[in-house]
Amino acid sequence: MALQTSEQLRSKRCRACEGETDRLSPDQAQEFLGSLNGWELTDDARMIRKQWTMNDFTAGLNFLSRVGDLAEEEGHHPDIHLTGYRNVAIELSTHAVDGLSENDFILAAKIDELPVQAKS
Repeated sequence: MALQTSEQLRSKRCRACEGETDRLSPDQAQEFLGSLNGWELTDDARMIRKQWTMNDFTAGLNFLSRVGDLAEEEGHHPDIHLTGYRNVAIELSTHAVDGLSENDFILAAKIDELPVQAKS
């Protein structure tokens, strides 16, 4: 599997899967992760996660609303968290394969293009 750039991932659309998609191996997931900025692979290699500290509660809500709109458009839905009034985390996995698929990396690349009002 050739390394894809984040631009190549963003040009794709998430594909519907009901288990017919193969789960990525930990090595494949690590290779895809090289195309993203700031995303981490969980210890069990079944999920990727990224965290942000937003300027305030409203900035966190606005960002998560944009993530929700994007997820609906792509038909691929992350787990989203807003804690401590401005700490945002997004976790991606493909539930149908109980792990990671290319869809997770496509959506992560697209999320990275959304405007973020993060604390510097």
